[in-house]
Amino acid sequence: MTSLGAVFRPQLPPERLRAVARAADDAGLEELWLWEDCFLEGGISAAAAALAWTDRLRVGVGLLPVPLRNVAVTAMEAATLHRLFPGRPVLGVGHGVQDWMGQVGARAESPVTLLREYLAALRALLAGERVTTDGRYVKLDGVALDWPPPAPVPILAGATGPRSLKLTGEAADGTILTANTPPDGVRKARQLIDEGRASASRTDAPHSVVVYLLTATGPGAAARLHAELEAEGVASVPDLGVAGDAGAVAKAVQRLTDAGADTVVLQPTADEPDPEGFIRFAAEEVRPLVP
Repeated sequence: MTSLGAVFRPQLPPERLRAVARAADDAGLEELWLWEDCFLEGGISAAAAALAWTDRLRVGVGLLPVPLRNVAVTAMEAATLHRLFPGRPVLGVGHGVQDWMGQVGARAESPVTLLREYLAALRALLAGERVTTDGRYVKLDGVALDWPPPAPVPILAGATGPRSLKLTGEAADGTILTANTPPDGVRKARQLIDEGRASASRTDAPHSVVVYLLTATGPGAAARLHAELEAEGVASVPDLGVAGDAGAVAKAVQRLTDAGADTVVLQPTADEPDPEGFIRFAAEEVRPLVP
């Protein structure tokens, strides 16, 4: 069964999060996703608040930029969330936007190397291991969590390029794809992820793929969608984004799941006029049409 979610975009002020999270929980939406985009809102702090304000909603952070966060801190934050709200947090990590990383003096010369070292250390820490490593970027000396999660924690990673996609197959439990990924892009990503899993001889739980779908509905939907695609420089990409009613959105979701996505997260335009209404639209109108 396809999981369906929606994004609380950080262009909204943090004080709007409570109403949106409560709307998602009340409407029965499975997942609400948050972004730690520079320099808007903190991913962990926002996730903790959204989890505390709701009862059953899964809350994803897609993603935490690894150059900004020491891996031990990320492990501590993740373990705390999973112990407080078992089974409900979903955390993804990734390279981050390189220009933003440069602004804070954290840009890595080799983002793929950093992510590889980071994922290995994070998985070990969250598994309760004591970790000593002296990598190019990740350096730990006998570090172990006093309060590791009581159950295995899936770790997701964001990726776009071929090397990063293969790496997520090797070292992560799931992959997050941006809203600039059309169905054909999901198929290609799946192939690269599977190549990575094969190279690492991974035979554990299936690898999940999460993809954002830029979505507009209601008055002016087509114009709002086109304006955002134009701003991203991807207006000419076929099958990217969807504008229309619940039926049109459900068909776009289906195209992504047919291509290999397990979770589709509806991403409203940055100028969405009714964020709570968008959440209810996703849960009450789109969800019944998605198998």
